[in-house]
Amino acid sequence: MRLSRYFLPTLKETPREAEIVSHRLMLRAGMIRQEAAGIYSWLPLGKRVLDKICAIIREEQNRAGAIEVLMPTLQPADLWKESGRYDAYGEEMLRIADRHDRQMLYGPTNEEMITAIFRSSIRSYKDLPLNLYHIQWKMRDEVRPRFGTMRSREFLMKDAYSFDLDKEASRRAYYRMFVAYLRTFHRMGLTSVPMQADSGPIGGDLSHEFIILADTGESEVFCDKAMLDLPIPGEDTDFTGDLADLVAPFTVPYAATEEMHDQAAFEAAVPEERRVSARGIEVGHIFYFGTKYSEPMGAVVAGPDGKDVPVEMGSYGIGPTRLVPAIIEASHDEDGIIWPAAVAPFDVGIINMRPGDADCDAACATLEARLQAIGLDVLYDDTDARGGAKFAQMDLIGLPKQVIVGPKGLAQGEVELKDRRTGERSMLSLDDAIEALTA
Repeated sequence: MRLSRYFLPTLKETPREAEIVSHRLMLRAGMIRQEAAGIYSWLPLGKRVLDKICAIIREEQNRAGAIEVLMPTLQPADLWKESGRYDAYGEEMLRIADRHDRQMLYGPTNEEMITAIFRSSIRSYKDLPLNLYHIQWKMRDEVRPRFGTMRSREFLMKDAYSFDLDKEASRRAYYRMFVAYLRTFHRMGLTSVPMQADSGPIGGDLSHEFIILADTGESEVFCDKAMLDLPIPGEDTDFTGDLADLVAPFTVPYAATEEMHDQAAFEAAVPEERRVSARGIEVGHIFYFGTKYSEPMGAVVAGPDGKDVPVEMGSYGIGPTRLVPAIIEASHDEDGIIWPAAVAPFDVGIINMRPGDADCDAACATLEARLQAIGLDVLYDDTDARGGAKFAQMDLIGLPKQVIVGPKGLAQGEVELKDRRTGERSMLSLDDAIEALTA
């Protein structure tokens, strides 16, 4: 992609309304634009990161056996009245009447709708287990949206829903998603800590939040320091079996959000030198809630004995639009964002120090073509901006690698390769630079 033909409205000044680092950097890097309180447009650079995050989520959901669907953003209120949540959910629900005066709502979550889909199609225990997921926009009318897309009113969510015959099978589904979440966040360069959590309006008696430790976190969290160094299950994980043993190391040590925290239990379970009390950002939340929705909504299957039983359910959420600022909070410096390679909007930035110079133009074109040919995403700064401005913008948007091409280096047959995270620089031949970038 040539920067001269790209839409990248970066800002030199920090917007006054931005309270935390990620919000400031997302606005300055031209990733988002606020349209109303808590409602944002995602501009090209931000959309590329969002797509990379959603791709990782999809891969891990599919690996764990979940099947993708797509449900609408607007839902009929009747479904929520069936479950008993329409009046109980509160003012965060955006209620709407259509032109025929039918009551609708902009979905804050999809337990009711997915239960209705299930009950219309599944009749026998032989069709279980089943896990359906989608990645869709949600709306929760926050009284005070803040921190950019960290706590916005409209947001993108991956929500999955499991259906099983009994509690034992449903807990196995819960553990599958637990492991899938560990892998998902690890692939994004994040250390997530699963913590006992309050189920809130979703319901149920088993719930974990996946927390990223950050000074700008919304709530206080407590855990054993050992939780930060546990090995993550690998690609060879067998999701068809019982993953209780894999999950145990992440659930046995003390780890709890402030709503579930017990100071006496914390002090009894964790030696003082290993106690962590910090702020945290929630990036995922999973729930087992049994028959909370299936029983009132009549989602039943015929069991092995022929008798109808309500299915056991769980739900599993990840917020991609929340993950973007969470990653930035965990990975930035005074110059801008430092993207983990897996979610970077572009893999490599090429900086042409003298556009119009035949040798510089030819070297940059060669780099661009050869890197793209091997599957790397390349942003080529071919603009007439000054060198300092080009360097500052490339650091701001945080691409993992930069290649700087100038006439002095080319006279020696070399280009400069910079690592954004470490700041390390090296002078290499064009071929060696390409080899280093593809290693």
